[in-house]
Amino acid sequence: MQTNQVKQLNFSGAYIDAKYVENVENYPVQNRTIAINPQNSDAYLKETYTSIIPAFSSTILKQTIIQKAESLLLLEVVETNNIGKIVFEQNWGLLGNLIDGFPKDVLLWRSPQVEAGIIEVDPYLMTRQSSKPHQKEKFSVKVNLWFAPSCTNCLIHNQHDFIEIHTQVSGQGRMQKFKEDDFESLYEDILMSPGQTTFLPFCQVHEHQQYIYPWHQYYADTDCIWMVIEYHPIKITP
Repeated sequence: MQTNQVKQLNFSGAYIDAKYVENVENYPVQNRTIAINPQNSDAYLKETYTSIIPAFSSTILKQTIIQKAESLLLLEVVETNNIGKIVFEQNWGLLGNLIDGFPKDVLLWRSPQVEAGIIEVDPYLMTRQSSKPHQKEKFSVKVNLWFAPSCTNCLIHNQHDFIEIHTQVSGQGRMQKFKEDDFESLYEDILMSPGQTTFLPFCQVHEHQQYIYPWHQYYADTDCIWMVIEYHPIKITP
């Protein structure tokens, strides 16, 4: 594969420029950019002092060169004024109109989703269920953005057939865990600022390509945009 293979993500627009770059080598970043490493391996910057973007984590870069990475998701917030208008850019869907049974009064918008690429990761290392390497598995990495106004509960849930992590793009929010499907049962509150990623997935591998989650939700303290990075296992047919 050639170096620095760039894929423009389909929710890019006037407010956020989003790219997926594979086989990264000496890739320049000029403007302030959130760089997410979706891989099992570290990424490295070309600076005098060693600077690493650890596996499944993120940072904010500016005027630097990414020396090496298997792949990176790069998000530049181009325009902050009236950024809430992003939901009208590419027909973002209000979740109550997209999913039967989802409350119509919860203002939660979802952008189009795109497959960034196919990668191989060790799900047991990713979830910290083991400190020793197991066999890597192939996953389709799918990403999309979400928007919610301030003081929004984005609804408690515990069902996913994929592994997910979250990256804060704009505003201040939280990822929350609950003992039950009840806001009063909150037991962990992870504050999210722009450029931060929940590097440790909430789930555990239950059986091969099956995952169990605690009750959890996203909460928007301010008007928020965040990205969900989903690792969908690729089914191997006999």
